[in-house]
Amino acid sequence: MPTDAVAILGVDFSSAPSRKKPITLAHARLLSPTTLRVEALEAMGSLPEFAQMLCRPGPWLGGFDFPFGLPRELVLEAGWPTDWPALVRAFSATPRPRLRETLRAFCAGRPPGAKFAHRATDRPAGSSPSMKWVNPPVAWMFHAGAPALLEAGVELPGLHAGDPSRVALEAYPGLLARALHRGSYKSDDPAKQDAARLAARRAMVGALASGAHPLAIKVDFAGGVRRQIEDEPRGDWLDAVLCAVQAGWALTQGARYGLPERMDGLEGWIVSAPATTG
Repeated sequence: MPTDAVAILGVDFSSAPSRKKPITLAHARLLSPTTLRVEALEAMGSLPEFAQMLCRPGPWLGGFDFPFGLPRELVLEAGWPTDWPALVRAFSATPRPRLRETLRAFCAGRPPGAKFAHRATDRPAGSSPSMKWVNPPVAWMFHAGAPALLEAGVELPGLHAGDPSRVALEAYPGLLARALHRGSYKSDDPAKQDAARLAARRAMVGALASGAHPLAIKVDFAGGVRRQIEDEPRGDWLDAVLCAVQAGWALTQGARYGLPERMDGLEGWIVSAPATTG
């Protein structure tokens, strides 16, 4: 199937979305292997809306900003299932207070500086451990997001077979954002939504438009979408676009979407993160 026939989705996720702080979705399409057009933006204010979006017919390929897996080391010590669907069901069925106790107990038995277990992808991507429950609470993002993927029956390469016309990949906007700008470009705090961050977002969008980043995909913006992305101070629209760029790049990488051959089928992998060789 030609790549321009596949809708590209970029999703900046929240485990507790609201109308004020929604899940944001960038709709895009590859015009060529090196050009991505962002066509529209969409906000979803609830998890049921997100679940309904996952069931929209394909073909589409999405990059989703939440962890698709947990560290194998943690899973083994906690005695959770080592089959990905069973792990997702067991984890999502456990109340968060009980999960918090389990995660804290795991950390308590480890030395300073190594409290958290990491997935193999975390360090190459520069992402937070997927077991963290605060700052940022990515464990709760897995708790809310992974069951929705499983229930929707989407294809999760390397993790779980599903509908091949609806493919979900784990993305991480911070991985690409750091290649575009080393400082802060967003804030949920109105007092920090300043001119410097606005200038940073504009510079980042300009670099995306010219393809001046490691994935070398030029981003074209429909209508007033570019201005909307630049002016949004929380950076949620920009993060959704960064996820879409990662997904678009993945579509050009062949049947494995650029994922490493030896990816752990329990932990998952962040698309476009460099594969380790150890």
